Amino acid sequence: MSLIDEILAEHRFFRSVDPAFLRILKGCGSMVNVKADEIIFRQGHDAKRFYGLDCGRVALELHSPGKGIVVIETLGPGDVFGSSWLFPPYQYDYDARAVQDTRAVAFNAECLRNLCEADHDLGYDLM
Repeated sequence: MSLIDEILAEHRFFRSVDPAFLRILKGCGSMVNVKADEIIFRQGHDAKRFYGLDCGRVALELHSPGKGIVVIETLGPGDVFGSSWLFPPYQYDYDARAVQDTRAVAFNAECLRNLCEADHDLGYDLM
């Protein structure tokens, strides 16, 4: 069993997804490790990945004129982020920054969209 298999089997978001679909979805995934204070993605950039957080913490941030950076949410293990891959124009709505050293499964957004389009049952289960 690969690390991705283990993480998806234990991950809160993916527990309710049909195991047959998980075997397909993992083909779009890869492991990423991000050091504390590194930016994972920026607001307005193409949403190329969707993330399932395994360990660490991630802050979702917005830039506010006159206020600077505003943390809108802090995520931990079992959370997902980067859902902008679902909706045109497929651009992130916020920044994501690792608060701690972080490990996640990063899913290729185009791969996910293609799988969901090819198998609507898989897409429905994932949603």
